[in-house]
Amino acid sequence: MAKPTAAAVLGSTTLITGTNEFLAERTIAAARAAVVHADPDADFLELSGAEMGPSALAEITSPSLFATLRCVVVRTLEDLPEGVQPDLLGYVAQPADDVALVLHHTGGMKGKALLDKLRNAGASEIKVQPLKKWDLPAWVAAEFRHHKSKIDAKAATVLIDAVGDDMRALAGAADQLSGDAQGAPVTETMVRRYFGGRAEVKGFAVADAAIEGKEQEALEQLRWAIAAKTDPVLITSAVAAGLRGLARYMAAPRGLRENDLAREVGVPPWKLKYLATQSRGWMPRGVAIAIQAAARADADVKGAAGDREWACERLVISVVRAKAVQ
Repeated sequence: MAKPTAAAVLGSTTLITGTNEFLAERTIAAARAAVVHADPDADFLELSGAEMGPSALAEITSPSLFATLRCVVVRTLEDLPEGVQPDLLGYVAQPADDVALVLHHTGGMKGKALLDKLRNAGASEIKVQPLKKWDLPAWVAAEFRHHKSKIDAKAATVLIDAVGDDMRALAGAADQLSGDAQGAPVTETMVRRYFGGRAEVKGFAVADAAIEGKEQEALEQLRWAIAAKTDPVLITSAVAAGLRGLARYMAAPRGLRENDLAREVGVPPWKLKYLATQSRGWMPRGVAIAIQAAARADADVKGAAGDREWACERLVISVVRAKAVQ
């Protein structure tokens, strides 16, 4: 997301719509930064939609005695009282030159009619919806570019597997890796060196080996994971996620273009070749049996059985055996 200039936010209304809290906060912070860059002594005001009484808008957008510029942020716009809406629309149509007004509607049907009116009145909309999982690698790559660094698609996906899909955590990881890389491309090896100790990575290592039919390797990875105090729930969930991806790949229509197939399966395009390799030797019946074993193991590690470690070991053996089912 490009940083806005003071000229872009002053004398206008920025309308943020969507449920992605991280992107919304980043957008608000960028608007504030643009104003303070233009005037370090600028005023900053923040309130909720419910706090906007009949005279509040006039008060918060009126000239300040102590500052030349002002940034006003209104959160939870959906809670704005109906009686204030005409005044707000009137202001958006004719905004003050020295004020940056930022409105955030957090989603849902409440207040939706107001959004259309704000757009028609001239508000500049920025949508902050949650990203699909297959869109995250591209977003991660953009984060690295923001830090004047590079990361390829596979390394970005490994980072997501390690850190999770929380965008705030991913942004922090991108910042850290970019700084330590000092301009060099961030590789898969570097990501694994930094985050290979994460519990999620250990779970995926067990899952990959089991799905590929490598029983001894999977059991060895499992022992390492348990020795590192990895919660068995993370192991069973990683195996289940791997099997679901395998099932979606095998059930997807043939003949689709790479990007369409990736979207159908719910993975980044580079991972299709990996799934193609993993799927060799698997039959639909075997995948169904393995998924049932994963569901049973998940219930066992969450309390249905006394020995959680044995539940994980039995899952690994069951998945490897299921691959041989014709």
